[in-house]
Amino acid sequence: MDTTLLLVLVPLLLLQLGLLIWGLYDLTRPERKVKGDSRLLWAIVIVFISIIGPVVYFLFGREDA
Repeated sequence: MDTTLLLVLVPLLLLQLGLLIWGLYDLTRPERKVKGDSRLLWAIVIVFISIIGPVVYFLFGREDA
């Protein structure tokens, strides 16, 4: 594999993994309120919509306590 491709893919994969873990951690906190009261739906968005899913969750899915 070309090293230039690796230099692009590795940071993107680390970013995706970090957002996924951070999003799921935030979602599972007991005091966290989410829009629509559907944690399962937000978990699906976070896991299956790649980098954009966690960003959508952080921007639109959380409710202020």
